[in-house]
Amino acid sequence: MAGNLLHRLLGKLAMVLPGGYTLRPWLHRIRGVQLGKNVWISQLVYIDEIHPEKIVIGDNVTIGLGCTIFAHFYLGDRSLDQGSGKVVIERGVFIGPNCTILNGVTIGEGSVVVAGSVVTKSVPPGVLFGPSPCAPLARITHPLIREGKVYYDRFLFGLKKL
Repeated sequence: MAGNLLHRLLGKLAMVLPGGYTLRPWLHRIRGVQLGKNVWISQLVYIDEIHPEKIVIGDNVTIGLGCTIFAHFYLGDRSLDQGSGKVVIERGVFIGPNCTILNGVTIGEGSVVVAGSVVTKSVPPGVLFGPSPCAPLARITHPLIREGKVYYDRFLFGLKKL
């Protein structure tokens, strides 16, 4: 338990301390993340605090500001466990700012993940991966928030397809 708490604390420190090529990778290595050489980890990068040992990051990887890497998916109750899975980021990958990488994903060598992407499946080597441009999804007939209250059910049932 004490070791787990220490690893979580080191992960939080790694999010805010300086040293993208030095201190932050060093802290993550102590936590159990497998890191190659010449890895840049920007600030505010969250690397799984429950299963850091399931994260493998190859040489010459850049991880942009505000990224999140999950090696597990629990719904708060272990009986609803969706499992954990290794995340592999191969050599020479560039991950843009504010990306989310989910468990069980491999990002192939030399790929680039566009800023703001959510990676739910593996990315082949040498691929530019990113979301489609944003577009309107539905017309809102009932506001989500009104007079300081959240009306989630009304909001959902009031959405009209465009």
